[in-house]
Amino acid sequence: MGQPGYPYGPGYPGPYGPPPRRPTNTMAIVALVGSLIFAPLGIVFGHISLSQIKRTGEEGRGLAIAGLAIGYVMVAAVILFLVFALILISMAPRENNPYGPDDTARISYSAYAAGI
Repeated sequence: MGQPGYPYGPGYPGPYGPPPRRPTNTMAIVALVGSLIFAPLGIVFGHISLSQIKRTGEEGRGLAIAGLAIGYVMVAAVILFLVFALILISMAPRENNPYGPDDTARISYSAYAAGI
């Protein structure tokens, strides 16, 4: 039937076949997808999935880490954008008055036309 020393042929011994695959952690998949949709969800689900993977031995550690990385990068990008926007808003001029804020009270308009 098989080679000498391998009564069932090369590969796994016996008629049992390879061991079943470990399932992928669902929360790790949710972490990756959630980080693309709403970054804080990816961070929360990534940490939850890493603790579940450590406890149960499921697959998906790479997916959870990718969800965490994308989530943290997106949150940092949003924070930098908000800081940059606030700096630009604070540097913008308050009014477009060439005379300054105090000179507007001195300008008076007359209802009389010259020469009437």
